[in-house]
Formats: sequence, C-alpha cells, structure tokens
Amino acid sequence: MKKGELDSVDRHILYYLQQDARSTSSTDIAEKLGLSSSTVRTRLNKLEETGVIRGYHIDIDYDLAGYPLYTKIICTASVPERGDLANEARGIRGVTAVREIMTGERNVYVNAIGKDHDDLNRISTELDALGLTIVDEQLIRDEYACPYHGFLDDKDC
Repeated sequence: MKKGELDSVDRHILYYLQQDARSTSSTDIAEKLGLSSSTVRTRLNKLEETGVIRGYHIDIDYDLAGYPLYTKIICTASVPERGDLANEARGIRGVTAVREIMTGERNVYVNAIGKDHDDLNRISTELDALGLTIVDEQLIRDEYACPYHGFLDDKDC
C-alpha cells in the first residue's frame, strides 16, 4: 500500500476504530459496511502491517487517576537537535506526549501530568537540562479526542 492509497472501505474502517477501537470488532464494522468480517480483518491486518494503524491506545482521565495537573509545555530547540531532544523528552517521568513542529521557534510541544506544581516544575527543569528552551506553559483544563470525519465520504455525512 502506497502512502495515501486508502480506499473508501479502509477509510471507513479507520473512522469506526477511532470512535471506540476497544469495543469495535471486525464483525461490527463489517455489519456497518455490508462486508464479511474476514474481509474487514484482512483489511485491518494490512493497515497494521503497512503502519497506517500504529497501535490501539487507551484514553486515560489523569485527574481521576490522581494526576490533576495537565500541562502543555511549549519549547524551542535548534533544528539540528530538535528530533533527538523531542525523543529524549519522552523519557521524562510525567511526560505523556511530545509533538515535534516543523516550523517556527516554538517547535517542540510536551504534554505532561503531575500530582502537584512540584511535579510540573521538576518536568520543566528536566526539559531545560536536556537543552530545550521553555517558551510557554499552559495548564490544560481538559482535552477531547474525536474521530477524523474526513475518512467518511461526503455522501456518508
């Protein structure tokens, strides 16, 4: 499968998985699409093998899990070091995601959680020690994920 070569069936499978991958079976998807479950399983395997589906991830309410502080730390890294520093930041306790931005001064975004402000200060200090310059920190109230509706054909919306 070449980059960007998803047909309507593949896009629909991805759409339904984004809604709730844990409780959506190939049989459920097959019924919605009017296909056999073995066809959907074959498509799923191909999407996984080609790397289109990189994994099935859990959505955690960190506040309920005892980590009430959720922050986005916006950093700057030199372009030659950006990838390595972003990767190293993933190893800091409390970091839940790192996003590498291609342009601009604000080119590494770090999501982190903590039990208190001391946790967040420690994370910021460790990011600084790696060589990332912190430009801004935003305390997040909540974040909501949703499926990408572009996987559906216009006629399906």
